Amino acid sequence: MTGQQTPGPPAARPPAPGLTAPGLTAPGLTAPGLTAAGSPAAGSPAAGPPEPTAASRAPRKTPGLRSCPRPLSEAYDTALLDLDGVVYLGGTGIPGAAEALAKAAASMALAYVTNNASRTPRAIGEQLADLGVPVRAGSVITSAQAAARILAERLPQGSPVLVVGGTGLRLAVRERGLRPVTTAFDHPAAVVQGYQRTIDYPLLAEGALAVAAGALFVASNSDATLPSTRGRQPGNGALVQVIAVATGKQPIVAGKPEPAMHREMLLRTGARRPLIVGDRLDTDIEGANRVDADSLLVLTGVSRPSDVVLAPGQQRPSYLAADLSGLLEPHPLPSGGGEPLRCNGWQARWVDRGASAAGAAGAGARIELTGSGDPIDALRLLCAACWSRDGVTTDAVAHALRAAGLD
Repeated sequence: MTGQQTPGPPAARPPAPGLTAPGLTAPGLTAPGLTAAGSPAAGSPAAGPPEPTAASRAPRKTPGLRSCPRPLSEAYDTALLDLDGVVYLGGTGIPGAAEALAKAAASMALAYVTNNASRTPRAIGEQLADLGVPVRAGSVITSAQAAARILAERLPQGSPVLVVGGTGLRLAVRERGLRPVTTAFDHPAAVVQGYQRTIDYPLLAEGALAVAAGALFVASNSDATLPSTRGRQPGNGALVQVIAVATGKQPIVAGKPEPAMHREMLLRTGARRPLIVGDRLDTDIEGANRVDADSLLVLTGVSRPSDVVLAPGQQRPSYLAADLSGLLEPHPLPSGGGEPLRCNGWQARWVDRGASAAGAAGAGARIELTGSGDPIDALRLLCAACWSRDGVTTDAVAHALRAAGLD
């Protein structure tokens, strides 16, 4: 590896007190109904936390903002970090990310989690090290590994699996004791598809033929797009539809936001109080909420401030930050039981024109934002105001977002 890596992930730290969120219970680690994952493959990290029983699972919390009076890096034992749009964008490191992670690593374990199944964990680790990001052996977790676990739990050892994807996916399948193949003539027991930039029609056609013949169909992830410096590009979720449409069969999905990926992260890290860190509401944040884990949304990738303010319930993060420096900071909640709501120099109130039923935003309602300060505090305020009502529209928040410089 061209950059410096240190051996072995640090042990997960015990849960730390100090988080406050009125009316919210402590997050659990797995989703209801999650089944045992089976033993890790030879050479993979030993299983961490045991699979909980129904009686041991924590009650589900309501998604929404939480407060943390001290830095997040001191309140959670492990950060489970998305990569594209969080740590780097394409092949370029996001400004300040490496420095923030180096500081966070002094008080919490770091693991890097990606839905991109095209590359091996080692190759990703080398890229991170070259960017100056602190990374340890075994701390990179991919959706390819989660997909391979799904296959291994359903198929006998040595079963042929047609891999529609890159090196990372083939290696993950092989490490689980299965045999990667490339043609339907090998009578594969399953087809697994993951993102690969150079994917071609012949391989997609072989996958479709195998699925049509009865092979199990698994996808590493369902992200419709990938962030890049040129804009959003087609992701594996778009490519998977070639086989799905041709065969009429939808795949079992392994990656975020599905619980299988969260289980993979916990088994490989041993995290007891994880914090999910991501840039996408529909994968990172929804995935965290599905398993009652807390989450930090950073605004360096796909999701924009307007997306957050208008997010549906299952896509609402616990914390907000402009970038990964948010791991090093306390996170306040807006104050005030009524209106105006306040947060560090900002005030927000609803101006209703023709308001409908209580708790709903009328057709003429909009948020009025005044004051000054950190735009992220304004965003916290706008989220608190909008998430307390139903039917909030883009028009209702557009002026307030502009006032905070968040448009």
